Amino acid sequence: MSDFSNALKVTTTGLQAQAARLRLLSENIANVDTPGYRRKTMPFEAMPTAADVTGVRAGDVALDRTDLEVVHDPAHPLADETGTYLGSNVDLIIEIADAREAQRSYEANLKMFDQTRQMSTSLMDLLRR
Repeated sequence: MSDFSNALKVTTTGLQAQAARLRLLSENIANVDTPGYRRKTMPFEAMPTAADVTGVRAGDVALDRTDLEVVHDPAHPLADETGTYLGSNVDLIIEIADAREAQRSYEANLKMFDQTRQMSTSLMDLLRR
């Protein structure tokens, strides 16, 4: 039975990591038009969950250090004497693509969790007979 519990632990860590990634991506998408906002990124790190099983966890959040977009809008309250201000460095297309990837990874982990649970239940039913 420990193989089933190890599989459940690994898929659980994957679900938690992808959920954290989705939260971060939604924050980036929400701030795409916020002046001065820097895109946040988050790596995944290996995390031991059992004696010989390794899961995954969300790492520390870091700010993307690419240059902020220079926006020309003289009517904007943050515009300087040249009529420009610094926008965000969030690319909406990249964020949406990353969000789709994270969603599909989350769904794959959820399916794996469900399959493991069903296999465990089926084994218990066989053992009862």
